[in-house]
Amino acid sequence: MKLIEDANKEALSRILEAEPMLLDVVPAHEAIKGLKERMILHAGPPIKWDKMCGPMRGAVAGAIVFEGWAKDLATAEKMAAGGEIEFHPNHHFNAVGPMTGMTTVSMPVFVVENKRFKNRAYCAMNEGLGKVMRFGGNDESVLNRLRWLRDVFGPEMAKALKHTGPLELKSIVARGLAMGDELHQRNVACSSVFLREIVAAVANVSTDKKVTADVLDFIARNDQFFLNIAMPMAKTMTDPAKGIRGSTVVTAMCRNGTEFGIRVSGTGDQWFTAPVEMPEGLYFPGYSEKDANPDMGDSAIVETVGLGGFAMAASPAVAGFVGAGSPSSAANFTRAMGEITVGQNSEWTIAAMDFAGVPTGIDVRLVVETGMAPTINTGIAHREPGVGQVGAGVVKAPMACFTQAVRAIAKDLGVS
Repeated sequence: MKLIEDANKEALSRILEAEPMLLDVVPAHEAIKGLKERMILHAGPPIKWDKMCGPMRGAVAGAIVFEGWAKDLATAEKMAAGGEIEFHPNHHFNAVGPMTGMTTVSMPVFVVENKRFKNRAYCAMNEGLGKVMRFGGNDESVLNRLRWLRDVFGPEMAKALKHTGPLELKSIVARGLAMGDELHQRNVACSSVFLREIVAAVANVSTDKKVTADVLDFIARNDQFFLNIAMPMAKTMTDPAKGIRGSTVVTAMCRNGTEFGIRVSGTGDQWFTAPVEMPEGLYFPGYSEKDANPDMGDSAIVETVGLGGFAMAASPAVAGFVGAGSPSSAANFTRAMGEITVGQNSEWTIAAMDFAGVPTGIDVRLVVETGMAPTINTGIAHREPGVGQVGAGVVKAPMACFTQAVRAIAKDLGVS
């Protein structure tokens, strides 16, 4: 149908024309319009407390204590269960967050702007490895790290970015892909490149040697640091593609540990949801699939722009790490995802595939026609609150989301 083909060309064009720039780091309430006290933004489509999984509840309780709305975790859980906390998806506020995706008023957030279309997106800081809130952690060590990010790291990053001026992000991603990242499970190259871009500015603006050392050391030791920049970058790229009548291109994918949700260009902000699936992968010593929680997080936004599982060929080490086969099989994932996308991104190429661009623009029609759901690289959280990450793997998006979307677009266009 020509209307759909033209609409998809326009959607892909808007994604590829994006010029995402990292502008600033500010407290969330200053950046995100409508965010207020006793409001928590979470990963995935809408969900209420009584439907939340264990790690999501653990993160919510921790966020409430972090903000000072409750003195302890038990009180925090009672507040959440009693309706004293307002819950909304990050995506409803132009934000994203990995795993549990907690965003609250005082958390510092990256501000990314798409220079081409003037839209912005936001994401909280990556906490590092170990026990962290994004995996449901909520003890004092988790809260103290968040306080340091709020009180020390965030303000130092803000000063450094004012010194550098806006940082162009697509070139950092291109370099990272050439160095072995796929920008979901592996971000070590992009995190290192970002450190090179920011190190002189941090040194120039800081007035305390220990603070300088701590800030730079935190980035250097955090292999996943850039993920929380790549995510709002991806959202600024896909948001301009929303609302093109007839377009079957996916503009968002996310999960909350209970449900998986997608948005499609032709249907705007409408969610299509289905029960989320369990990831398959490798577990840390002492853990197994019996400990795992179903998949969660807004980080699948990177797959919508051709990264993560779609760029696996750039990062063969990830294939083995997440239990997706041998390193030599990594290219098979990228080739397969090319069967369900409308084009490629010539600015983000993969050397191992003769510098082909990453497959970009998931087409819900092709997903349904081929029976091949998007592959998403992901971390695995323990199903109980407060434990944290127990492994990493891959997960398939549930086919029901895409079937619903195809039917909705067909109905809108009057196609039987």
